[in-house]
Amino acid sequence: MARSAAMPSAITVAVALLLGVLLVQWCPVLPPRWCALLPVLAALLLGWRLPRARALACLLVGVSWALWRGAQAMDARLPRALEGMDFSVVGRLVDLPLARTDASRFTLQVEQASLDGRPLSLPGRITVSWYQDAPALSPCSRWRLRLRLKRPRGLLDPGGTDSERTALERGIVATGYVRDDPDNSRLASAPWCIDGVRDAVARGIAAIVHDPHDAALLQAFSVGDTRALDQHDWAVARANGVSHLIAISGFHVGVAAVFGVWLVIVPYALWPPLGLRLPRPQAQAVAALLAAGVYTALAGFGLPTVRTLLMIAVVALARGSRRHGSGAQSLALAMIAILLFDPLAVLAAGFWLSFVGVAFLMLCLQARGRGLRAFMHELSAGQLLMTVALLPLTLWFFGQASLVGALSNLIAVPLVSFVIVPCALLGMLLLGLCPAAAVPVLWLAARLVHGQWWLLERMAQWPGAHWYLPTVQAHALWLASLGALWLFLPRGMPWRSLGLLLFLPLLLPPRTAPAPGAFQLWVLDVGQGLAVLVRTHDHLLVYDTGARYPSGFDLGEAVVVSSIHALGIGRLDVLMISHGDNDHAGGAAAVAAAFPQARRYAGEPARLSVPSEPCVAGQAWQWDGVGFRLLSPAADGIDRDNDSSCVLLVEGGAGRVLLTGDISSRMEPRVVAAMVPGPAPVLLVPHHGSNSSSSAGFLAALKPSLALVSAGWRNRFGHPRDEVMKRYADAGVAVLNTAEEGAMVLDFPADGAPRARPGWRRREARYWRE
Repeated sequence: MARSAAMPSAITVAVALLLGVLLVQWCPVLPPRWCALLPVLAALLLGWRLPRARALACLLVGVSWALWRGAQAMDARLPRALEGMDFSVVGRLVDLPLARTDASRFTLQVEQASLDGRPLSLPGRITVSWYQDAPALSPCSRWRLRLRLKRPRGLLDPGGTDSERTALERGIVATGYVRDDPDNSRLASAPWCIDGVRDAVARGIAAIVHDPHDAALLQAFSVGDTRALDQHDWAVARANGVSHLIAISGFHVGVAAVFGVWLVIVPYALWPPLGLRLPRPQAQAVAALLAAGVYTALAGFGLPTVRTLLMIAVVALARGSRRHGSGAQSLALAMIAILLFDPLAVLAAGFWLSFVGVAFLMLCLQARGRGLRAFMHELSAGQLLMTVALLPLTLWFFGQASLVGALSNLIAVPLVSFVIVPCALLGMLLLGLCPAAAVPVLWLAARLVHGQWWLLERMAQWPGAHWYLPTVQAHALWLASLGALWLFLPRGMPWRSLGLLLFLPLLLPPRTAPAPGAFQLWVLDVGQGLAVLVRTHDHLLVYDTGARYPSGFDLGEAVVVSSIHALGIGRLDVLMISHGDNDHAGGAAAVAAAFPQARRYAGEPARLSVPSEPCVAGQAWQWDGVGFRLLSPAADGIDRDNDSSCVLLVEGGAGRVLLTGDISSRMEPRVVAAMVPGPAPVLLVPHHGSNSSSSAGFLAALKPSLALVSAGWRNRFGHPRDEVMKRYADAGVAVLNTAEEGAMVLDFPADGAPRARPGWRRREARYWRE
């Protein structure tokens, strides 16, 4: 008993280490790096003096290690004082570069960096865009480039992805783009690398499989190359809950390990005396580990594949040393290895989906003997278990889930794992040994992929394929996860069905709406653009939708639609696009597709891709005691470009807001003349704070109580301009900016002055956020 108390099990160590690492991730700021020594000193003291407290010592080690790595990663970022400057950087391409019509994008591992000839320490990776005349970029090539850099900074909105967290987890220290410079050049590179092999395999598949879409899917299944997949493909994958199969899953690595075991059987069958020199179990363990390692490398070392590789390594080591460990111990050792290698791995969704999914299978799935019937039972029960068990985490990380995912995975997992992946493995092997022999194998795999995807596209249209809930709270996540565990405990446990009750906070979250006569205003963070939500008791209006970029990234879908779902709103009543510029109207088609019943208005209907009614001054309506009135443009249609913006006045019981689009100072007197007496309005600053708007006369006439700016961080236009901000300061008007606050929310009560809540960047403070 004393030994048991003194030496905690691998499972106890893993859980304690994980809890310690997690505690650090909730910190809004990190202490100086030297403070990380204090918990580890306390851990050493506990482990020495109190053997029974060694689990607590492991927790303190997790705290210390996470503090050190977090501070180290933040310190590695580009210094704030150097943002926006041009650097000379020598680096090596990592992963697979992405070439698009608008730009080539890649990740550069920095080897050297300098500013004006002075060396600069910049240890880490940079994400780079090359916009003009980008040459062909090959994996692992080395380049000397002039780059304009800034610190990683993303958009922060309800239901949106946290790109700054992702940057920290992936070791990204800066982002930037290539500047024209005669010294930009390719340098001598290594003759080969694993990413080069991945690229060669992907090109070999494309040369054999003539259907581009089938080839793209097979490239994803084979080597994790998702460059040729578009937004529609990912939407189909999300609707079916099979995104984990698109980018190689851990189960595929297990299949590769089995493939390695099968290969070893051949020489032992041909020459039985080999077993006297090298026992077959040990040889199979080594072959399984090698095959899994090679396939993990070809997959780009994704977290689920690394987890599986570590588990296989534990099992292979046990077989090689003639020892046996449980699956739970293997999983715990894999977690310990990942956390010790990099505690920031807990910031990735893949970490949680991978470990929690496998843990649930080990705890709750009971073997039912052998044979086809038992296999089918375990397969179907496993898919149901994974769907329910991972539902809370899926909603937490992605804001949506798929109710058809269990059925989709029941079809896709066996086909991909037991047929397509083995064909892909054999095809890749033959590509290197005998390319002609790879043709029929890859042709068969492509036909199977084609048929499977045809079915998934139809299932993506089924009711429940896209299921959204408001933003998941932490307590609801934990309760639902506990409910899933309780629900799937082995037979004989009492009251298992009560586990469903613990899902109620997740499935039926509290929803609050403004009272009659009140409204809520959201200015979403869409970078250099505009997107606004106006919510009354029972209605919603969207004013502008942000941009859609040539790369296919659509802020209407990524920010506007996601925010509406995250706020628990199920219907859009009016979509109003101020004018036709891309930074205001680019996402309109995505929003209209998500909410086709919404009535649409636009300042320049002819410039939009979706039919819309024209905005005309004088149009007015009321919702729930809140008035909406258009002040511009005039019905004669003489206003053009920015001055054709729909200018909307929203008036509640005691407060009002003026949404101005991109109008110039030429239109401002007309807007002032159309205003009716009332409380000082909150003003959406015209044209993002351009010097062509916000004249002193306009501010003097309106006397706004607060001004709101929607602009991108360090945008190339310099919005909002310093001289414009000075005019607001001289007028005594406070200004809030999405570039500094993230998404901004204001409450307009029916019987009180407007109240601004903390911006999303301040409200959801984390140490990795700028």
